[in-house]
Amino acid sequence: MTTPSTNVLIRPGRIEDVETIHAAILRLGGHTGAHQEITSTANDLRTYGFGEKPSFSTLIAEVDGEFAGLCLHFPIFSTWMGRPGVYVQDLYVEDRFRGRRIGERLLRRVARECRKDGGAYLRLSVDSDNETAKAFYERLGIGWSSYEQVQKIVGDAFFAFADAPEE
Repeated sequence: MTTPSTNVLIRPGRIEDVETIHAAILRLGGHTGAHQEITSTANDLRTYGFGEKPSFSTLIAEVDGEFAGLCLHFPIFSTWMGRPGVYVQDLYVEDRFRGRRIGERLLRRVARECRKDGGAYLRLSVDSDNETAKAFYERLGIGWSSYEQVQKIVGDAFFAFADAPEE
C-alpha cells in the first residue's frame, strides 16, 4: 500500500477537465464490467456539466498535480426530510492512488459543501456485485438502504414513455 501524500488537492472540475473526466468514467465502467453501458461522450459532459444549465458538478483530486480521482454529483431533495441533499453519481480513484483515502476525501468534501448549503444527506448507488465498494462505503458509515430499490427506464423505452400522449 502506498503512503498517503500530503500534496492532495481537491478542486472543482473545470471545462478543460472534460476529457479527463470522461476517460475516468470509462475506466470506472471497465472496473465494474459495464464498459459497454457507457454511451456518454466528452461533449455530453461538456454540454450538460459545463454549459448554460449544468446538470452536475465534479470535484477533481490531484496528487502532486496529477489526476488522481473524481466525484461527480448533483443536488437532490427529500420531501420526507424537507431538506436538500446530494447524489453521488460517480466516485473514481485511479488504481495507483488507492489506499490514500482520496475517495473518502472527495466524499467528505461533497458532504461538507452540501451541508454548507443546508443539505442533510448523501445518496449513491453501488453495483450489486461490487463488494469492495460496498465495504468502503460501510466503513465510512454510508449504509445500504434495506427499504428502497432503484428502478429505471432508459433508451427507446424512456422516449416512448415520455412521448406517449396524455389521456
